[in-house]
Amino acid sequence: MSTNASQEGYGKQSCSGSGKFSPKNAEDVFSEVFRGFNPFGSSSEPSFTRSKSARSPFRRDTSYTSNGGLSGNPRKAEPIERQLTCSLEDLYNGTVRKMKISRNIVGTSGKASTVEEVLTINVKPGWKKGTTIMFPDKGNEEPGIIPADLIFIIDEKPHKVFKRDGNDLVMVQKITLAEALCDSTISVPLLSGKSLTVPLTEIVYPGYEKVIPNEGMPIAKEHGKKGNLRIKFNIKFPTWLSTDQKSNLKRVLNDCAFA
Repeated sequence: MSTNASQEGYGKQSCSGSGKFSPKNAEDVFSEVFRGFNPFGSSSEPSFTRSKSARSPFRRDTSYTSNGGLSGNPRKAEPIERQLTCSLEDLYNGTVRKMKISRNIVGTSGKASTVEEVLTINVKPGWKKGTTIMFPDKGNEEPGIIPADLIFIIDEKPHKVFKRDGNDLVMVQKITLAEALCDSTISVPLLSGKSLTVPLTEIVYPGYEKVIPNEGMPIAKEHGKKGNLRIKFNIKFPTWLSTDQKSNLKRVLNDCAFA
């Protein structure tokens, strides 16, 4: 059985769960059975609704959900929360994740049995750490109790090149002192798999930051828009200069204008 849900809510990250979800060990319950790279791989998209309430994102009335659900029932089991770790590339390009779960269900005869389901999560470009994806009533069934909601919480893997700052991407580029003072170009790898050639025609001084508009993270709620790419610089200075080099450098710098 395959179930689709793709929804987004914002709030503080929480990875603690409560309530019994499976007769198995919790580590055995969630196993990723497939990982795709096409964010539009689902043949049908669920409809989304969003409440105007400003309360906790882990409440049903503040999360995106793929279908309706019961609310206000005192017999509702507590939600079960689990992390879903994504790379920065996943959150830039979007991807499809499929999670296999097993849970108890109660038949019409009142007899309990264990079933397995595959839950599909469509990770959208621009999602952030703390985004929540809710599958209503996917906990264990017990007589007289409404099954718990299953909530996945997006976590973000550290990236070797970029650091995310909201919708911006920040990186540090090493350049030589000559490149900092004279015209040069650098090649920047992008999360799309492409590279960007960036000309440096200005003086790059310590603390300087070059901003490339619209080359940051996609903005989830503003289609086609992205944040900025912000490039910081680590300038490599020479460890030794000859007497002649020092004299020549001093002569050149004495003729320069300084801020």
